[in-house]
Amino acid sequence: MKRPAPLVIVGDSLLDQDTTGRAERLAPDAPVPVVGGIEHRTRPGGAALAACLAAAGGREVTFVTALGDDDASQAVRDLLADRVHLVELPLDGPLSRKTRLMADGRPLLRLDEGDGRATGPTTGAEKALADAGAILVADYGRGTADVLRGALTARAARVPVVWDPHPAGGPPVPGTRLATPAAAEARHFAGTPAPGAAARPGNHRDVLRRATADARTLLDQWDVASVAVTLGQHGALLSRGGPPLLVPAPWRANGDCCGAGDSFAAAVAGRLADGDLVELAVREAVEAAARFVSAGGAHAVLRPVRPADGEDASGDARALVRRVRERGGTVVAAGGCFDLLHAGHVELLQAARRAGDCLVVCVNSDASVRRRKGGGRPVVPAEDRARVLEALDCVDAVVVFDEDTPERLLDGLRPDIWAKGGDYALTDLPETALVESWGGQVVLLPYLDGRSSTRLVERAAGRPGAATRR
Repeated sequence: MKRPAPLVIVGDSLLDQDTTGRAERLAPDAPVPVVGGIEHRTRPGGAALAACLAAAGGREVTFVTALGDDDASQAVRDLLADRVHLVELPLDGPLSRKTRLMADGRPLLRLDEGDGRATGPTTGAEKALADAGAILVADYGRGTADVLRGALTARAARVPVVWDPHPAGGPPVPGTRLATPAAAEARHFAGTPAPGAAARPGNHRDVLRRATADARTLLDQWDVASVAVTLGQHGALLSRGGPPLLVPAPWRANGDCCGAGDSFAAAVAGRLADGDLVELAVREAVEAAARFVSAGGAHAVLRPVRPADGEDASGDARALVRRVRERGGTVVAAGGCFDLLHAGHVELLQAARRAGDCLVVCVNSDASVRRRKGGGRPVVPAEDRARVLEALDCVDAVVVFDEDTPERLLDGLRPDIWAKGGDYALTDLPETALVESWGGQVVLLPYLDGRSSTRLVERAAGRPGAATRR
């Protein structure tokens, strides 16, 4: 696959801390819940979270942020280690820290501490911007974007700049390619009054009407090429001056949505860095935000810092497998080339998903397919094959592997069930012994007779007799 393009992220770091537990009774001295079974978790927040999310897929990220000598700043440095290339600005005062008290997965209280601000640019930061091919600015109003505003303005005239604004921050620099406010942030910057008590905030039509009006106002007020208003469960609305483009969320994601906006901004900036059009970048970012929430939020997504020895870059699938196992579920894996996806593939994958609690699909890379099927294959590149498979409701994760067989990948995932089509025999599968070595089971599933990617390729090429084959 093509290596992701580098990205420079500029913005204010925060330290996010969650104190989570269970609330099963009220305190005897006040009508407040008593939270027990406490667990403390810490993660990078603000622009630091966006930087980590952008780097999670293997992208090279340079992160320009202000840090000091306080405990929160050092904690953020430790959390960023081995994830991004860090370029520091001086910070006056302690770094901002957010602490949420959570009970049964729901916030009860949030404490905000620290009012440190960036005090000025550095030569290293200005050089990072001068060399940048694409930039994401996450402006949380702590001064990082302010002290670099001149350099950001100069660079926005030459490369894609994505600006993720927040109420405490300022407007995007002129020439920004895309601004990505959430609905409430768009309302704030547009000066739109908050909905009254009689409004129906959950009504899809009202949400779209308000977002459309706010996006148009921001296009008039800001010198930006486009505005994408993120709408949570409704997806995102992209406005470029004409009729807006609505990108619905691919599914209703349930879970902790804290950080979903950072996930959207990181994904859309990465796609623009790769050369995608804004419309495609927004669509991919909406899907990324939905996956982020469904996967359990920042704590789950950022858990693996680096692959263990011998592992490949299949962190998302491994995180999924770990979560399913923690719940006592059954992990199913299936594999193949999936070149020209057809009804036989779909029936196989649907049956495999019904055999357990999640389905990971292992896909041969382009080089692997060529070695197996010849120079004319694959017809569809691995990135597109994986994307089509990910769109199937029955598929929970897709991993591409380069070897001729998936044995190394399977050894890392260790599924409970390895599913193959009924056109195979157990003796044909070199991975059978491996799967059984950890107590897994290889099963054959019904396969629609006569369906074959090779036959579809031959038929499309008009080869004699291809149309009459079963």
